[in-house]
Amino acid sequence: MHLIAPSLLSADFTRLGEDIEMVNRSRADWFHVDVMDGVFVPNISFGMPVIKAIGRVARKPLDVHLMIVQPERYFEVFRDLGTYCLSIQYEAVTHLHRAVHQIKELGMKAGVVLNPHTPVDVLQDIIADVDLVLIMSVNPGFGGQKFIENTYGKILRLKELIKAKQSSALIEVDGGVDLNNAGKLIQAGADVLVAGNTVFSSADPEATIGLLKDAAAGGAIQ
Repeated sequence: MHLIAPSLLSADFTRLGEDIEMVNRSRADWFHVDVMDGVFVPNISFGMPVIKAIGRVARKPLDVHLMIVQPERYFEVFRDLGTYCLSIQYEAVTHLHRAVHQIKELGMKAGVVLNPHTPVDVLQDIIADVDLVLIMSVNPGFGGQKFIENTYGKILRLKELIKAKQSSALIEVDGGVDLNNAGKLIQAGADVLVAGNTVFSSADPEATIGLLKDAAAGGAIQ
């Protein structure tokens, strides 16, 4: 089963409730929520009150990506906001093993995020403990960027590591995902595709989500 997670960073904030209801109706599986602090990345996004409001309307799991320094300060807060999967940046955490287990002990799925320049080998000693690895296929901070082609090889290497370590971690990809590369990403080994601009800039976002699901299914190796 391959999952589609529309990124609310690309939604129309003047119609956020309507966009959330559209995703609820659609064939999407998760809501992807990017949290930025203006320090780890050069942008600021959702605050806690907005995420709380999203959680009241969303009828699908919240997949939250923290692009912030010292993310461990907020683990309990995001648990209380109804987060299903909480992902933290490898580059922002000093004690990754401890942080991953703190997230899991709070009852959430724990994800680790790798920026484009970070090799998958850094996860050798933690991959068996994580539920998800998010590969950034653009530099984090802004939506609508061009997809980095090296991502395919990175997914293949991560898939090999997951198998070698007998991990059950899912592979998620975020950045520049569209109808042209969705199937190829799944074929490389991705399980979850985050799509923001592709969905919300579309004339028919709900139909586009369906097309992404179909493209992902077409890329699946039988």
